[in-house]
Amino acid sequence: MEKKHTTKYTTEGYRELVDELNYLKGEKTEEVKNNLAYARSLGDFSENSELDSARDEQGRVAARILELEDLIKKAEIIDENDIKEDVVNLGSTVVVYDYDLEDTVEYAIVGTNEADPMNGRISDRSPIGAALLAKTVGDEVTVSTPGGELKFRIERVERTKNVN
Repeated sequence: MEKKHTTKYTTEGYRELVDELNYLKGEKTEEVKNNLAYARSLGDFSENSELDSARDEQGRVAARILELEDLIKKAEIIDENDIKEDVVNLGSTVVVYDYDLEDTVEYAIVGTNEADPMNGRISDRSPIGAALLAKTVGDEVTVSTPGGELKFRIERVERTKNVN
């Protein structure tokens, strides 16, 4: 039997996927239909840049809908109630002391499709995220990254609070 590939999500991350899918299938699809109808009303299909643009948008929306449906089908939502709050796991916010920066840095550990490193949301499969998993306050972690080795000391671990 073939093993189903899953991607782990926090409840919030999964909800964001479903919300985006609902928006694309509803409001956005209606908007695309209206844009297509307007572009067709302009006539002269051979040199109608509005029609080309509307069709391109229709294709992008349809592709994203298929992608989201696939992600949702393969989603594994973690039960955050089963996770110890003092151990780093998916759905944790971790404050670490970065020895190179000589300062603290905060990371939210999220599933791969929820990652947004520029906003402190790192994947549980990223080098730093994977190295922090299953650690507790006081643990020191050395991480090999493409930019070199980083060393952290875990200062605080807590459940990530939903921002919605």
